[in-house]
Amino acid sequence: MRVVGGRDASVARLLPWTGTGGKPCYVLGDGTGYVSRRADEVEDIQLDMAYELLGHADGLLTEPGATAPQIHFLASRLKESLEQVQRIAESRGSRWEAALSPPEPPQSQPQSQSESEPQSNSETSP
Repeated sequence: MRVVGGRDASVARLLPWTGTGGKPCYVLGDGTGYVSRRADEVEDIQLDMAYELLGHADGLLTEPGATAPQIHFLASRLKESLEQVQRIAESRGSRWEAALSPPEPPQSQPQSQSESEPQSNSETSP
């Protein structure tokens, strides 16, 4: 999502965490502020955890003695991780699309007759 204000265009970035009630959180900006940097750090942690979890899954699923509770726990963590990775992909994809799309030209508003014609003001007239 591109937000145009004045000369600058900002992109609404989907953050890697949710707000109250699981609602998505966004930040507006050019990607250099504190919240954007913090979001980058959280995304890096989430991706690292996903890679580690895949390694753990590979080890557990090749063991012949893996129990149902272990597999259930693994599946739950994999689901959580996949949701995080999907959110990161959605956020980065949106920013990539916004970066590639040309900025929208400012919309001109038609002037009403009262705006285009000078008005006399009886209080300032001689």
